[in-house]
Amino acid sequence: MDAQRLAQFQALLALDPTDTVVRFGLGELYLEAGDYAQAAEQFAEILRLDPHYSAAYRHLGQAYAKLGRRAEAEATFREGIAVAERRGDLQTAKEMRVFLRRLQKEGAC
Repeated sequence: MDAQRLAQFQALLALDPTDTVVRFGLGELYLEAGDYAQAAEQFAEILRLDPHYSAAYRHLGQAYAKLGRRAEAEATFREGIAVAERRGDLQTAKEMRVFLRRLQKEGAC
């Protein structure tokens, strides 16, 4: 993980812990580094702050899936799809449908 970028995001977040855009960037950084627990924490907090942030559902579901938290991943994707569709965020909804189908397929094996 890029320690400098991590420090920058953490410093920005310290200035405003409610900044969902900064949290999203920090969560993406954790995802890239394979730190799925920290990523999940950031995306879950985004959704607590803004339950309409559809892209956060996508990443939270992915983090849960990587952590082996399959039921939570499925529930997150389902809720995220509904939110994204209500917002007209059709690309994000489509991506979550793909992730959900893949997750369901893996569980059926």
